[in-house]
Amino acid sequence: MNQITARLFEAQLHDMRAELLDRLHVQRGGVRGRAESAREAREHIDTAPLRPDESFDMELELEEREAADLMAIDKALQRMKAGEYGRCIDCAQRIVDARLQAQPTALRCLDCQTRFEST
Repeated sequence: MNQITARLFEAQLHDMRAELLDRLHVQRGGVRGRAESAREAREHIDTAPLRPDESFDMELELEEREAADLMAIDKALQRMKAGEYGRCIDCAQRIVDARLQAQPTALRCLDCQTRFEST
């Protein structure tokens, strides 16, 4: 991967991280509570009111997804610093730029990801 492409992916990862942290700050900073965020997400899918346990489950699901997204971004940035970014963790082949543009935190090339998901 050339330096210009690497810098573009690094900038994209930093932007994703900043957006996620901003969203978490808004959700947890009192501007909008987690329960409200969960209800809002649910309302886009279904207009039925949430039971208290559904709201709690959605909050946990959002928290887990946000934590996983943040961790994936941080690990991608670590791989970049180590010079390992853009290499498949299974076959060590270069992950094509189009895949990294669509999924900057990708760990595997498309073939290996397909095999991984089918097992």
